[in-house]
Amino acid sequence: MSDTTHAPDDGPILIADGVHRSFGGVRAVDVEHMEVERGSVVALIGPNGAGKTTFFNVLTGFERADGGTWRFEGHDVSGQAAYAAARVGMVRTFQTARVFPRLSVLDNIRLASKDQKGEHLRSALFPWVWRRQEAELGERAAELGRWVGLGDKLEDRAGTLSGGQRKLLELARGVMAAPRLLMLDEPMAGVNPALRQLLLDKIRELPGEGITVLFVEHDMDVVSAISDVVVCMAEGRIIASGTAGQVASDPRVIDAYLGGSSGDLRDMADELAPVVDELYADSTDPDGARP
Repeated sequence: MSDTTHAPDDGPILIADGVHRSFGGVRAVDVEHMEVERGSVVALIGPNGAGKTTFFNVLTGFERADGGTWRFEGHDVSGQAAYAAARVGMVRTFQTARVFPRLSVLDNIRLASKDQKGEHLRSALFPWVWRRQEAELGERAAELGRWVGLGDKLEDRAGTLSGGQRKLLELARGVMAAPRLLMLDEPMAGVNPALRQLLLDKIRELPGEGITVLFVEHDMDVVSAISDVVVCMAEGRIIASGTAGQVASDPRVIDAYLGGSSGDLRDMADELAPVVDELYADSTDPDGARP
């Protein structure tokens, strides 16, 4: 796969400061500061209701922020409409894959391309111009379809695809839009095990093509497998950031997922530890190994 690479620049590709969004007095998003490093795969995790999808919606123009700024590629893109965000290279997918069910898989991918000459009146007057581009876009769309493992489905209607295949189609469409930052909202939701590894592999390949990835995910096995950085949200705020191991062992993250019971669980574990040690000390295993 090629055609999506961009000249490398220094510094984070996305910086958000003071971004907040409230609903009925409840602050769903309250992000003081967040950076996404260029060329990385960043996972955004957190319990249900943490504000992850709302944060995505705000950054990509699908919802309005109540305050804050965010810069993409060094340019202030705060409050831009969704189409404007996509045009500058911030492309997102959704939890439920959205396809045009009556169109072919190939046409679904092809439609995601930006700046199609046939859409402009001036170019429409010169058919050889847009026909040449249309042929090139068709070749590119077919290449991406094969890249995600849908090469034998290109002429099938998108509505006939399984949920996992639709996720693969949506990934191909996202790449067809030539993003610099691809934002995936729960890319593994509804994907069966047979397609799961393929989708993981394709996401992991994207930084090599010049595409930074920011994705929302609940499955920590997925997060650990492909993430360079993990960011955890809770109650709209970012509470931890680091490697998957660092974040998973952070007490603030444990508290966010388990609520008030996490402290009780740790206390119980501390109380039981001496009892467990005493039981195993009486074990008849000559090596003292624990079963």
